[in-house]
Amino acid sequence: MAAAAASDLLTGWCLFGLALLVILAFCWIYVRKYQSRRESEVISTITAIFALAVALISSALLPVDIFLVSYMKNPNGTFKDWADANVSRQIEDTVLYGYYTLYSVILFCVFLWIPFVYFYYEEKAEDDSNTCSQVKTALKYSLGFLVVCTVLLLIGAFVPLDIPYKKNSTEWEKMKLLVEEFGSSHGLAALSFSISSLTLIGMLAAITYTAYGMSALPLNLIKGTRSAAYELLENTEDIEDVEQHIQRIKLKCKDGRPLSTRDRRTLQQLEERLRTLRRRERHLEFIEKSWWAKFCGAMRPLKIVWGVFFVIVALLFTISLFLSNLDKALHSAGFDSGFIILGTNLTNPLNMLLPILQTVFPLDYILITTIVMYFIFTSMAGIRNMGIWFFWIRLYKIRRGKTRPQALLFLCMILLLIVLHTSYMIYSLAPQYVMYGSQKYLAQSNMTVDGHLGNVTTYMPKVCDAAAPEDQCTVTRTYLFLHKFWFFSAAYYFGNWAFIGVFLIGLVVSCCKGKKSVIEGEVDEDDSDMSDDELSVYYH
Repeated sequence: MAAAAASDLLTGWCLFGLALLVILAFCWIYVRKYQSRRESEVISTITAIFALAVALISSALLPVDIFLVSYMKNPNGTFKDWADANVSRQIEDTVLYGYYTLYSVILFCVFLWIPFVYFYYEEKAEDDSNTCSQVKTALKYSLGFLVVCTVLLLIGAFVPLDIPYKKNSTEWEKMKLLVEEFGSSHGLAALSFSISSLTLIGMLAAITYTAYGMSALPLNLIKGTRSAAYELLENTEDIEDVEQHIQRIKLKCKDGRPLSTRDRRTLQQLEERLRTLRRRERHLEFIEKSWWAKFCGAMRPLKIVWGVFFVIVALLFTISLFLSNLDKALHSAGFDSGFIILGTNLTNPLNMLLPILQTVFPLDYILITTIVMYFIFTSMAGIRNMGIWFFWIRLYKIRRGKTRPQALLFLCMILLLIVLHTSYMIYSLAPQYVMYGSQKYLAQSNMTVDGHLGNVTTYMPKVCDAAAPEDQCTVTRTYLFLHKFWFFSAAYYFGNWAFIGVFLIGLVVSCCKGKKSVIEGEVDEDDSDMSDDELSVYYH
């Protein structure tokens, strides 16, 4: 029995190892797809791949965590023969050390390595001085991020965790004590506070990019793009109009008279406009002849099917999130507890689906992985459509084959933060499942005989919840990391409402917008990071 259990666990870890290889391959392909061939930098490429891989690996640990706590128990609520207290503790510690390692690496990437590489490349682009000087300057600017990280760690280590709770809320008191016992170490509290701070930033990124991407991606697939031939014809007419206007202005100074200030300014604007139209013409002519455009045209029906599927998934996800948040608003322990809910009163479609899929291994873990990947793809779509902004200033555009190294680092850091927030989003949709997986425990029950209460006591399997005895159900390490600090949970709760609102607004905006240009975002007047020499690389 023990050998079989060890074999099953080994198989589970082997699948996790296979997932790591798939994640690394995906990150390499994605970064290579978007990075600029003209301005590629080895160190920024490796950093982007590594940061994105760490984010995805940390999200892959969630289904592993749920699987391990579920696997220790039988469907009838009893522990398996090999799952004694010592073995259970070893399994929990293994997952905990995995979180320690990954979260520490994430802090290192966000607060030191990525800023260092970014400022190193910025210094290199501005000044071709020696490498030593570039390293010193990059370290100097990176120290600010390191100070922020140190402050967060110190706050997390010594922030008071005395959480007010209602006297009648015995289940909440029990969960609070469990979290405090788990977090007795100041080092763990410091790490949890720092990661929660990053998750809060990830929540803002998800509200900005993911919520919009969930509406923009499927509707763009359904509506498609405009015809390249038709756009080329319109562009040719625009070129002729601009050339005629330029010619009329130049005729004013044919006899030697100087142009007025207004005419000179207008002429300059028209010449810039003409250059942009000429570049659009080259792009449209190239894409009209490319085999990739013909292939995409042939795949149009499949894109529509995928678009409809993504719309259904987005609506299902939003409805589930709304019902989950409504349940917290009505039945949670309140603001002072971070709106933590210890049971499910208003169920939602995903929360209903996961327990059903638990009966057929590993369908529930496939669904969680699918949700994470859906979040990533919609986030990518949102960032690609919107670009990277600092308030009202657009810093970078994300384009296939033409993304600058600095933009690539920004992109991977944003995705890293969004993936961190994904764990809490999944908990919001299925709190019971994320806390206990498929665990059950034996609950005492009195048997009735002939309609009268008898003296026979039986034990019936019951799904694990906060009312279960402490030694009968094992809480996932993920849950304890997520709810170490109640005020972060409260912020996530309000963030979920904002997420739903932005999604609905984005859905209305995406419905009202017409078809996108076939070269949407590729040629703009403010382009500073584009080279027409990369046309063949981009479209082929």
